[in-house]
Amino acid sequence: MAKPLKYPVSALVVLHDADGNILLIERTSPPGFWQSVTGSIEPDETIEETAKREVWEETGIRLADGQLCNWHDSTVYEIYHHWRHRYPKGVFENREHIFSAEIPRDAVIVLQPDEHVAYGWFGIEEAAEKVFSPSNKRAILELGKRLGK
Repeated sequence: MAKPLKYPVSALVVLHDADGNILLIERTSPPGFWQSVTGSIEPDETIEETAKREVWEETGIRLADGQLCNWHDSTVYEIYHHWRHRYPKGVFENREHIFSAEIPRDAVIVLQPDEHVAYGWFGIEEAAEKVFSPSNKRAILELGKRLGK
């Protein structure tokens, strides 16, 4: 059965530890594509619910009430050509809402093997250089400023 088409609104959640290190996850495809937690909104879901669900689905971490920080900021970007088939015909842009959450460095990370193959902790600058998405890079660098790093 085919997956339902995505709605072009998503959440990006930059997960970090108390020292400002960033948790990144590597997608199964394309190889070397590192990112923060991200995913599309589902019907009847708030963007905050999307952010929490995606953190759970992609890392196995359940965020507690008050742990998720909504930046009340978003980026509109062009959807990469190789992923446009996931959206309704004629949809070329996505609005990505930005969040962050502090998690313990020793948190147990459980990846979805069909979606991600590895994870790692990186300093702000290294994480910003490692991610493929310009909006993810911007969010990581902004988090660094917010944390005074």
